[in-house]
Amino acid sequence: MNGMTIVPEGVGQDGPGGLRGSNLRGVRAHNERLVLSLLRRQGEMSKAELTRVTGLSAQTVSVIMRALEEDGLICRGQPLRGRIGQPSVPLGLARDGAFSLGLKVGHRSLDLVLVDFLGGIRTRTTERHRYPTPDAVVRFADSAVTDMLSQVGAEERARIAGLGIAMPFQIWEWWRTLGVPAEALIGWRERNIGAEIGAATGLPVYVQNDATAACGAELLFGHGRKPRDFLYFYVGYFIGGGIVLNGSLVPGRTGNAGAIGSLQVPDGRGGQATLLDIASLSVLERMLGAAGEASDRLWDTPSEWQFPPALVEAWADAAARAIAAASAAAATVYDFEACLVDGWMPARVRALLVEKVRAYLVDIPANGISLPLIEAGTIGAHARSLGAASLPLSARFLLDLQAFASAGAG
Repeated sequence: MNGMTIVPEGVGQDGPGGLRGSNLRGVRAHNERLVLSLLRRQGEMSKAELTRVTGLSAQTVSVIMRALEEDGLICRGQPLRGRIGQPSVPLGLARDGAFSLGLKVGHRSLDLVLVDFLGGIRTRTTERHRYPTPDAVVRFADSAVTDMLSQVGAEERARIAGLGIAMPFQIWEWWRTLGVPAEALIGWRERNIGAEIGAATGLPVYVQNDATAACGAELLFGHGRKPRDFLYFYVGYFIGGGIVLNGSLVPGRTGNAGAIGSLQVPDGRGGQATLLDIASLSVLERMLGAAGEASDRLWDTPSEWQFPPALVEAWADAAARAIAAASAAAATVYDFEACLVDGWMPARVRALLVEKVRAYLVDIPANGISLPLIEAGTIGAHARSLGAASLPLSARFLLDLQAFASAGAG
């Protein structure tokens, strides 16, 4: 199953981020999406700032802002005083302006979230499993969505943009790695889960690779400055990745760009192995089991792990060495400014992993390439669920700025 390509944000050539509007008639929806995309990325902005950045006329911006405010999608901030003339009133996205559902299909669990327009998680429900099956996923989605919607008011339900699904692609190929019979996963080959869940829930459904969706969540909801070009690592049951070029998520031809788990890296013993076989949490799960620890607790909650510190550090050390090698290899293909590392783990473990990746990367010969910076992601464990929820919001309210840049604007 290939995923839909939803591009939440992007960068062009004109103005901050290269975003320009059009004053032509018949493009109100485009210009409204442009304004919402800017507010999503920049935060609160005044009408004067939006006029300058978009190239739209002041009258057009006023009409757009009035319409968006009437629709409840934007709201007024505190007046900016201390300047000559009337105080400027910035406008920003309204937290309750829109909502979205996000379903993460993981190798060890299912997770459904309801998020608001700013990416805040309103409610969440989860279910663990030994491995995912199509019937169980459809059943969980139907039941969990019904239950979740019964807990919100009619006005909130009317503002739900749809349901996004973040899931591994070609799940049926992972039977060996998951340690299950091939026939246990073969049903995934013939099923269209997005269509089935859409029919069951009555919602618009958007599907994307899980690690790509996590990368999209970092772009859309992440904190702080984001590099224009970066490679994203998400450490889950299997490690996966995403690619951002020129400020835009790049899902690739089949929706599976950034599948860095298949990269060959040194295994620390003089041989080679895939990144997936060294830096995934499935490796830590096996280490915990071998040490007599209850490895299933790894999937209960990522906020805190009560595991032997020496064992976690040993896993992090091997994972970091492999991620550093993968980062250097990626730099030979594209001159990434940074690599971001996130995953299903406590913040302190993520910080330890990032610190170790930096240390190992320094020791790798550059051989004429510029090695990327190593930074921590800012979303955390629920990046895949949030990335799934971002898909309907992007499709409904924001611009596909890659398509916008290629088509141009007047």
